[in-house]
Amino acid sequence: EVQLVESGGGLVQPGGSLRLSCAASGFTFSTAAMNWVRQAPGKGLEWLSTINNDGGTSYADSVKGRFIISRDNAKNTLYLQMNSLKPEDTAVYYCTISGRRIPSQGTQVTVSP
Repeated sequence: EVQLVESGGGLVQPGGSLRLSCAASGFTFSTAAMNWVRQAPGKGLEWLSTINNDGGTSYADSVKGRFIISRDNAKNTLYLQMNSLKPEDTAVYYCTISGRRIPSQGTQVTVSP
């Protein structure tokens, strides 16, 4: 069974940092392109970043220069380092597998003074 379990969210002040993790299982993680997306209250899903199986990365303009996606294939884990957080980054964050729809619970990030 394919599983994605996000963690690392929480409440942080503007300008702060958080590191999200996504533990993956049930598929060959090292060969998969992985993504981070988020959903803010009352809004649709927003793509944030992709990391390919060769380590190549891409970012949405809204997070470029502030967020860093990475992966540890030995641990089957995807990461998102989030720096210089803003209130508009408040959302539920999800990891996804490119080309597949796997439901997961996400992790809540709240940026507030």
